[in-house]
Amino acid sequence: MRKDVRILLVGERLDSDVLVYNSIIYVPRPAATVVSRYSLFCFAARVGKTSLIMSLVSEEFPDEVPLRAEEITIPADVTPERVPTHIVDYSEAEQTDEQLSQEISKAATLHFMLFFQANVICIVYAVNNKTSIEKVTSRWIPLISDRTDKDSRVPLILVGNKSDLVEHSSMETILPIMNKYTEIETCVECSAKNLKNISELFYYAQKAVLHPTGPLYCPEEKEMKPACIKALTRIFKISDQDNDGILNDSELNFFQRTCFNTPLAPQALEDVKNVVRKNMSDGVYDNGLTLKGFLFLHTLFIQRGRHETTWTVLRRFGYDDDLELTQDYLFPPLKIPPDCTTELNHNAYLFLQSVFDKHDLDRDCALSPEELKDLFKVFPYMPWGPDVNNTVCTNDQGWITYQGYLSQLTTYLDVQRCLEYLGYLGYSIITEQESQAAAVTVTRDKKIDLQKKQTQRNVFRCNVIGIRGCGKSGLLQAFLGRNLMRQRQIREDHRSYYAINTTYIYGQEKYLLLHEVLPDCEFLSDSDLSCDAVCLVYDISNPLSFEFCARIFKQHFMDSKTPCMVVAAKSDLHEVRQDYSLSPLEFCRKHKLPPPQQFTCNTVDVPNKDIYSKLTTMAMYPHARLRCLCTCNRCTFCLCQNFLSSDLLQSVKTKLFTAVLNRHVTQADLKNSTFWLRASVGATVFAVLGFAMYRALLKQR
Repeated sequence: MRKDVRILLVGERLDSDVLVYNSIIYVPRPAATVVSRYSLFCFAARVGKTSLIMSLVSEEFPDEVPLRAEEITIPADVTPERVPTHIVDYSEAEQTDEQLSQEISKAATLHFMLFFQANVICIVYAVNNKTSIEKVTSRWIPLISDRTDKDSRVPLILVGNKSDLVEHSSMETILPIMNKYTEIETCVECSAKNLKNISELFYYAQKAVLHPTGPLYCPEEKEMKPACIKALTRIFKISDQDNDGILNDSELNFFQRTCFNTPLAPQALEDVKNVVRKNMSDGVYDNGLTLKGFLFLHTLFIQRGRHETTWTVLRRFGYDDDLELTQDYLFPPLKIPPDCTTELNHNAYLFLQSVFDKHDLDRDCALSPEELKDLFKVFPYMPWGPDVNNTVCTNDQGWITYQGYLSQLTTYLDVQRCLEYLGYLGYSIITEQESQAAAVTVTRDKKIDLQKKQTQRNVFRCNVIGIRGCGKSGLLQAFLGRNLMRQRQIREDHRSYYAINTTYIYGQEKYLLLHEVLPDCEFLSDSDLSCDAVCLVYDISNPLSFEFCARIFKQHFMDSKTPCMVVAAKSDLHEVRQDYSLSPLEFCRKHKLPPPQQFTCNTVDVPNKDIYSKLTTMAMYPHARLRCLCTCNRCTFCLCQNFLSSDLLQSVKTKLFTAVLNRHVTQADLKNSTFWLRASVGATVFAVLGFAMYRALLKQR
């Protein structure tokens, strides 16, 4: 949101990119983001303060100057940073110190309380009047310091007016003052009569607001502040795309192009590295810039008055004036219509794959605790707890595998959290997208999927419902390949109510997210009902187990279009009669459900995973009442399904129909025995070839 800027002097930006004042050279860089500012400028008496305002507005020196100029507003379209600007004058003859104190307190309060706000106070003195110079330290700076606290310190700019009346500069007198008071940003000498340095005055006032030194650098310690070091370290790690601890020429050029829209020439790259080599021994390694060298460069920029360069980098990577990532960067707008879901697209998968490869240093397709910690150094907190290891697949050492890593990041139920994580990882920077919202695909309405009897989705959610102790947790952990023995090693405080893994349905990889619904109440919430499939689990050894499943089905799913499956858990135990009017098999037949699926995780090896393929198939085809839910790719049903869905058969079918429809069959052909002989031979050959292909496939399986 663009708000007003309250400053005194406004002028055009200099034509030259290099500003030279009293042997001090400043090289400005274009600002990355225009933000809201509140600025107050106060002045000593009879130093030409009102003349500066009048000269600025009329672009000529006024013949008559009032005691105090009225507040002037300059519209945004005539200022370089496209921000509305307010000019405030102060007159000792018309205003009291108390009124001035109120204005200073107001500015400091806004600086402290408002997001992305800042202030700048310009103190004007006459270069030909020693008394006005003395008042800078004896009156104005103490008055401002008494009205502001340390946390809301307002930057100051010293303005030496009437430079046309003297031949010498006041810089020798002003420099000790600037060294003593760290809140002074810079000093500019100008002349209202000759219109000298009017635009420069505005530039430095604006620079002190848009690119403040305070959040970046501590003048007393002569080093960058911890928050700035932390932000630049994250930027370095994101830019270090091969994670070797240095920025090579290619990475430096990408960084330069990302932040400043222009690459560096080879000689310029060498000049930068030579500057670092001269000042520190470990700033350059293997002809690449190390983290210490990267931080040193930005410290050098700030010390030389080029802190706008550092601010351009910080704001390009999403930071605000408090060196925190902005909400607009972390949570870009994303419209999700009702009954639609979100998934990561192919480019997001490639990005996440590159992030994994970047941190998998030992190339074992798993992230060790050290590698995982290194991956999340770009986060302000550790996003994954120990429960994640029981949510996705891990190796024998308990480390998250590549498949588990993708499963956890690509199937978030909360799309805002997914956008936040991609923001921390620097998705929009590395992929050169406007925001990480470009990584998300909004799927079409589920009603359209039902009408077309097909879906383009890749992630499906299945809620697992059953009484306590019926085997729901075992069903979830078995999905991750863990038998009962391994499940008993899981600590209670590390348990997870989710399990995410991939299944293959007719040769296509799909993600299935299982969610264990706690049976604390019989009335399920909207989130419990919002799913693609329902798994009703009962314990065959508990006679009271199935009655709960039957009641939940009748209350919530009997009239819904959500497909349901009944699972007979703990099938390795002795089955008892359920205390219900119908047996589980009869109940399923009555309500046209698939027969109860036997399941157990009490196995020596990895539990059988056919049941998860069946659940995914039901979620993909909720409109179909499949008699066979098998997707093992081994049985006759799966082979026929794959064959019927193959591109080869579809192309042959299309060509055959085209040939038949385009052929003109006459009455003579129908009466000719040769025609029917050819047709019979063709049909026989086609049938024999099809049967031979089927036998070959079956034998191979």
